Amino acid sequence: MGLLDGKVALVTGARKGIGKAVALKFAEQGADVAISCRELNDTVLATVAELEQYGTRVKAYASDAADFEQSHALVESVVADFGRIDILVNNAGITKDSLMLRMTEEQWDAVINTNLKSAFNFTHAVTPLMARRRAGSIINISSVVGTNGNAGQCNYSASKAGLIGLTMSFAKEMGARGVRCNAIAPGFIVTDMTDKLNDTIKESIISSVTLGRMGTADEIANAALFLASDMSSYIRGEVLKVTGGMR
Repeated sequence: MGLLDGKVALVTGARKGIGKAVALKFAEQGADVAISCRELNDTVLATVAELEQYGTRVKAYASDAADFEQSHALVESVVADFGRIDILVNNAGITKDSLMLRMTEEQWDAVINTNLKSAFNFTHAVTPLMARRRAGSIINISSVVGTNGNAGQCNYSASKAGLIGLTMSFAKEMGARGVRCNAIAPGFIVTDMTDKLNDTIKESIISSVTLGRMGTADEIANAALFLASDMSSYIRGEVLKVTGGMR
């Protein structure tokens, strides 16, 4: 018996990395899982095949998470295919790092739209569904840089800080209607994004972590499972830091 038996989850940006790990964890725990990605390529199809091994219903959808109309249309498609949405994980995210002196408007807008506006789009789309059922869990994947900041990532930090504000405000709006909303703020996790960092930066990061290593996507997925399940029934508007004890 899984912690999410009978639940339907939608995970955005689940092609790989944290989103994929969350989708796999949810399927392992009995949830039917819908994943959204910008396009249905071979990597997405391979993720679907991995999810299907758990025997729950799985489907991938192509959508630009930053587009309001596409996001709403995707939610309608998921409801048509699965019947409802119990869990939403707003994970879609990109980086376009640069110092403010050199950052372009395109770099700013792309990150804000993909990381923050996408969460608005999907939350806006599922709110009426969850409110009518007086149940649901929304999990926003923020970041420790949303609370601490990081040089060269003003756009990314702003988008992740925005997710925290969205989480807290929405939780106050919908708490009485039985809809939970919480955020996870990962520290530095081994993903394609951190693989781009040079060894000097990686060593500096690891030296600031009490555990002496970067985290794994599966460790973030465990936190998401807790917030998605009934084990977190009395938790709303919180930011769960999963950082390995960053100093």
